[in-house]
Amino acid sequence: MSLKSKTSIARPKSKSLRATVPEGIAVFLNLSPGDTLEWQMEITQGERVATVKKSKIED
Repeated sequence: MSLKSKTSIARPKSKSLRATVPEGIAVFLNLSPGDTLEWQMEITQGERVATVKKSKIED
């Protein structure tokens, strides 16, 4: 399954972006406000891929 969301500027004068986690993904990952997400980045077959999962250990 694939879902899409758009990015927006996180804060003025910041290069960080913010995206909303689609409802279907939030339910699938059993996310609640305040949960920590873990991001992994790699290049697969020349394509930049980011994987996100709910962190088992809260920071």
